[in-house]
Amino acid sequence: MKSITHLGKTLPEGSIDYPKPERLIKGNPKRSTHPFFASTHGDMDVGIWQCEVGAWKIAFADDTDEFFSLIEGCVHLHDESGHVTEILPGEAAVIPSGFHGIFEVISPVKKHYVFVKRNKEV
Repeated sequence: MKSITHLGKTLPEGSIDYPKPERLIKGNPKRSTHPFFASTHGDMDVGIWQCEVGAWKIAFADDTDEFFSLIEGCVHLHDESGHVTEILPGEAAVIPSGFHGIFEVISPVKKHYVFVKRNKEV
């Protein structure tokens, strides 16, 4: 039977990581990922992500997009041309497949995330 996945206040067990040293720009922020849902086909992941202040280079795969909505904190996304997009609590953004830039956490962040992996054959 199919059931609703509720992203409630209680976080499922998560994992902790840090940016790879070669991508690090500022600080060494601790990041925690709490997955709530993963599709059986592996094409969508949903959860809550938290991160300390810092900045690192990001490079998205050509087949993966991320939608996220900020619950707490402030994020600056820097694209390759130097344009900066600020995301504040209650706002959302999409990082498109193939995006290269910098993910900068200005104040500690908590966000809902949705990763969508597209089948290239479609």
